[in-house]
Amino acid sequence: MKKNINWLLNSPLTAPDSTLLVRFLVGSIFFWEGILKFVYANQGVGRFTKLGLPFPEFTADLIAGFEIVGGLFIILGLFSRIISLAFAVEMLVAIWMTKIVLFSGVSPLPLPQVPPKIGGWAFLHEVRTDYALLLLSIFIAWEGPGKKSLDYKWKHKNKWSKTVS
Repeated sequence: MKKNINWLLNSPLTAPDSTLLVRFLVGSIFFWEGILKFVYANQGVGRFTKLGLPFPEFTADLIAGFEIVGGLFIILGLFSRIISLAFAVEMLVAIWMTKIVLFSGVSPLPLPQVPPKIGGWAFLHEVRTDYALLLLSIFIAWEGPGKKSLDYKWKHKNKWSKTVS
């Protein structure tokens, strides 16, 4: 258990500097999607109600708040592994609840406006953003936030302060 907690709390910090671009992409998408859930009811409470989620008002606000804060944390590179793994789980749930049903056309949400509306091609077309965010979140968890992150600055500040004390 201690090993798992240590793995979760100590992201690798050796990722290339270009990881900052991936963090910015993932973090900013989650950030603005979280804001949209508050601003437009059809993206938050309305969508969660149609999906049959329990306590849709609370759930929508909780997810929206997490996306806003988590998105900022990913951009800053703070608690990167924990947040990115949570985002990966969120994407798996989103794919399961909103995209898999496109195979049979029984989605509680409106079907896509243009063909393909149901079937494999509809699924592949509609899942593209969720799939990209899933894999990019896993990438951040795997590679870590890199040196251009608060995780890196925090880890090295703590090491420096321990050697000075």
